[in-house]
Amino acid sequence: MNKIIYLDAAASALKPNQVIAAEAGFMRKSYANAGRGVCARAVAVDDMVSHARARVANFINAKPNQIVFTSGATDGLNRVVNIVTGQSEYKKSATAAVSDLDHHSARLPWQELLCRGKIKKMFMCELDEIFDINSNKIPKTDFLIITAMSNVLGRAQDVKKIIAAARKKNLNVITIVDASQYVVHKKIDVKKWDCDFMVFSGHKIGADTGVGILYIRNPEKYFPDKFGGGMVMSVSKDNFVLNDAPEKWEAGTLPLTQIAGLIPAIDYLEKNRPNLDLIKYAYDELSKLPRVKILTKRDAAILSFVVDGMHPLDVGAMLGAYDICVRAGNMCASWIHQRLKIAGSIRISVGSWNKVADIKKFLSVIKKILR
Repeated sequence: MNKIIYLDAAASALKPNQVIAAEAGFMRKSYANAGRGVCARAVAVDDMVSHARARVANFINAKPNQIVFTSGATDGLNRVVNIVTGQSEYKKSATAAVSDLDHHSARLPWQELLCRGKIKKMFMCELDEIFDINSNKIPKTDFLIITAMSNVLGRAQDVKKIIAAARKKNLNVITIVDASQYVVHKKIDVKKWDCDFMVFSGHKIGADTGVGILYIRNPEKYFPDKFGGGMVMSVSKDNFVLNDAPEKWEAGTLPLTQIAGLIPAIDYLEKNRPNLDLIKYAYDELSKLPRVKILTKRDAAILSFVVDGMHPLDVGAMLGAYDICVRAGNMCASWIHQRLKIAGSIRISVGSWNKVADIKKFLSVIKKILR
């Protein structure tokens, strides 16, 4: 059987042995529900969740009560929309600003609000000549959505500078950061960013699918968007009293097995960031092929390209036939592809498991395809 060469880390990272062991050990030896029991095993699960929350908080320079477990970045981004528009002081005259760097999950919820008349206008943040968000031309708005790193172009945005510029226009602007790609490659500091909300998915950093992180700067300021078990302190016939954060944000059973894998995933990632020299090497070699047009910069965290005369999905399928896994299509990021005047692209992205030999094999197959 041929060895699979996995060059699709930006879609989802392969899981370190430490994560697999932690989750398997939890299910085999330690499983119980959190927040539901008083036996030693249930208390131990509560402790595990608490430790995972504290580790995530330390990872992004936050406080544990600011960390909410979600099912992923998409869930977090949609929940933020529901949270901020569900407040009693929310006005339909509010405006939002997005950009063409956004993933569908970051922008579509706001586009849907506009279609339903729940926001007055949606501004577009201007991109400069290299498709970075132009911090000098941030519109005055009530809500600003920032993609910290495009999953097509792979460039880290200066989130701190962008938010500072937005606050000069409107001190009370609510800022929402999609850090799904950024978190894999760069250290996040939510205090320095000065953001109000931030999300990322566990599966991008080597944890499991089904768990994500939602950071809320002022978790006691807002009213919850979900209701159920675990998020209330007391209930009467006509009223209820909420728990403090973070419990008030986590109605129902948490994704406990996935949470068990978060600490080893973060520990592993911090010591084993992707080797972006592999991307530079692929860039240099692909640049020599006349039919290949590279869309990303040499120092980007990923490499996206198109092949003249071939559909991206055909290229992806041919690579797959040689056991090389890449991503092909619009990456759930239609707007930047429209901006580039292409239907889609092919993307390679690396993780700690990738070696030079993987890139060499990829390059040899691309050359065969072009012949």
